[in-house]
Amino acid sequence: MEQLKELVKQLSALYGTSGDEEAVRNAIIERLPSDVSYKVDNLGSLIVEKKGAAAPAKKLMMAAHMDEVGFIVTYINEDGTLAFAPVGGILPAVVFGRQLVFKNGVHGAVAGKPLHLLKAEEEDAQPKLSELCIDIGVDKKEEAEKLVSVGDCAYFTGEQTDFGDGFMAGKALDDRVGCAIMLELLHKELPYDCTFVFTVQEEIGTRGAAAAAYSVDPDLAVVLETTTACDINGVEGEKKVCILGEGPVVSYMDHSTIYDRELYRLAFDTAKELDIKCQTKSVVAGGNDSGAIHKAAGGVRTVAVSLPCRYLHSPNCVIRESDLYDSAKLAEALIGKLGALK
Repeated sequence: MEQLKELVKQLSALYGTSGDEEAVRNAIIERLPSDVSYKVDNLGSLIVEKKGAAAPAKKLMMAAHMDEVGFIVTYINEDGTLAFAPVGGILPAVVFGRQLVFKNGVHGAVAGKPLHLLKAEEEDAQPKLSELCIDIGVDKKEEAEKLVSVGDCAYFTGEQTDFGDGFMAGKALDDRVGCAIMLELLHKELPYDCTFVFTVQEEIGTRGAAAAAYSVDPDLAVVLETTTACDINGVEGEKKVCILGEGPVVSYMDHSTIYDRELYRLAFDTAKELDIKCQTKSVVAGGNDSGAIHKAAGGVRTVAVSLPCRYLHSPNCVIRESDLYDSAKLAEALIGKLGALK
């Protein structure tokens, strides 16, 4: 289990916004076992074939996305600051004043209008991302152009941290946890053949999953993800969505998918057999690669297994170790369960 935890830390420390996942993909390829075959498709998704003890009656696919949210430079201002756009869904509330880093090591801070210059009606309003900029410590456009270019991506900084009673915090846990679980499974003896897909561009519309699922053409798919947990003070009832420490989250519906009902029940039954906790989302919200996969080719029966995660799409996503381990156990067991389906 410690090996899985360390793998999550290593992968989430890498930089890889949507469309720029090369560093993450290379790190995964370097860690693949020798008994698999793989290819990289035209969009950049990594498709890995793993032989099991038997061929399943229905073709299996497991997927997790490599990309993370971040920022892309859209313009360099005369004063050397950088206009930017988000890559993926990021709230302005988690951006202002944050330290960012570019792949070449250039650091910056997200800047905006200071408090003492805000008008009364602006003080309680959330700033728009278009009103913010990135300060990289220069005061002329020409100086900035020596360090960064339009189209360069910037990333949240921050170390992966263990804290409290079995909690982990850091950037890009969405969805490097899913990638780490799949990588661990690839090193195990599996009961059935399975295709593992490390997808690209999930954060900007599940684009990599759409292309990969079409070429793999599976019958059944398991998507490994993270999902928003709002289990903090002041949030009551179903608005918590899911709770850290209560096990993997198996969804019945979100904004992009109505999940296969038999597979939904099978996941909960499997968790019960494993004697691990399992929960569902109490609000229909969000979406993931399932939205593209279940519509691919002639249709794919799909189930999603997600880790509950606080402060998603921020520099400090928070998960609980027990949920990580239980999600890995459930994912492994589902290969056996799905492989046995006729």
